[in-house]
Amino acid sequence: MAKKAKGNRIQVILDCTEKPGSSRYVTTKNRRTTTGRIELRKYNASLRKHTVHKETK
Repeated sequence: MAKKAKGNRIQVILDCTEKPGSSRYVTTKNRRTTTGRIELRKYNASLRKHTVHKETK
């Protein structure tokens, strides 16, 4: 069962930009301090390298 979000923290999905749908990560972000969409460099196992992952809707 999923945890309830506490306060301003929300759960977001990060999707790979080089090959969409091949790698996804789930993380949380603070809604109040980070208003825009986040981009992180994460490992994509299918491409075997680190790629930029952007927040999806």
